[in-house]
Amino acid sequence: MILVTGGAGFIGSNFVMNWLAQSDETTINLDLLTYAGNLQNLSSLSSDQRHIFVHGNIADSTLVNGLLTQHQPRAIINFAAESHVDRSIHGPEDFIQTNIIGTFRLLEAVRAYWNGLNEGAKKGFRFLHVSTDEVYGSLSKTEPAFSETHQYEPNSPYSASKAASDHLVRAYHHTYGLPTLTTNCSNNYGPYHFPEKLIPLMIVNALAGKPLPVYGDGQQIRDWLYVKDHCSAIRRVLADGRVGEVYNVGGCNEKPNIEIVHTICGLLDELRPRSDGSSYREQVTYVTDRPGHDRRYAIDAGKIASELGWKPDETFETGIRKTVQWYLDNQSWVSNVQSGSYRSWVEKNYQGRG
Repeated sequence: MILVTGGAGFIGSNFVMNWLAQSDETTINLDLLTYAGNLQNLSSLSSDQRHIFVHGNIADSTLVNGLLTQHQPRAIINFAAESHVDRSIHGPEDFIQTNIIGTFRLLEAVRAYWNGLNEGAKKGFRFLHVSTDEVYGSLSKTEPAFSETHQYEPNSPYSASKAASDHLVRAYHHTYGLPTLTTNCSNNYGPYHFPEKLIPLMIVNALAGKPLPVYGDGQQIRDWLYVKDHCSAIRRVLADGRVGEVYNVGGCNEKPNIEIVHTICGLLDELRPRSDGSSYREQVTYVTDRPGHDRRYAIDAGKIASELGWKPDETFETGIRKTVQWYLDNQSWVSNVQSGSYRSWVEKNYQGRG
């Protein structure tokens, strides 16, 4: 049995479904169901007895202690996090509470549980913490990609809070011996992505005839990782990663944001043409850049490749086509997540940027 935190969010829900598609091992799924947590993501598992959903907070020590005692998981995969840079700029406190305080309380509960296990169970137990490349800061166009030993230089409240959580995980391994693993991934994309991030926002806005807001000059570079490739990397690290180690997970797809937007427009022109025959590119609108916007992220995934034999299956071209097609085929999911609070957020973030 494993315990997954944040398993109703974008990456977490993809991981849970992917895990249960390849294993009969029961999964306890703990999620607070904030705006980006969505049980509809997991509707295919609604009658699957291997999936046990628990509504709750990783910072609720009593709840977490009870789950650990009751279910005796062999591993914990921690996806639970506030994860949107723009939201962290407008309201950083939620990020401090979830990403730092929440991770601390989760680690404390796990440490107590692990200390009570017999020697065999203690040796086999793992705590895998899922983090981000944003903790490393920003790169120029010519600098080498982030390795696992790159200095931490977080530039947003979000990345600073994730950096703090990474340091806590490291400290609990080195101080208490807790068998931890950490993965730092590049930008994920794929099915069930809440439509505030770049790729789903562009798809949803394009289909709705709305402007496609591009920050600054659109030349911010990111490495793009298809979410199912990320899930396979986490499975490999959990199975065979060296305890206490960090593994960077990347998609080997560095692209400037404007190229991403143009690619999406081209796919939509092909798969769902506008009624007036024009290209979706006509909806692209450049808006004022966000404060402290990092220029480039790039992941060196050589360590996970050489030690664990992992590499992504999807190219960006194959992954983005699958993603656009998924959103076209799942318009009801998009409609259901576009609640009043979501629309208010988009208005708050983009008003005055034109």
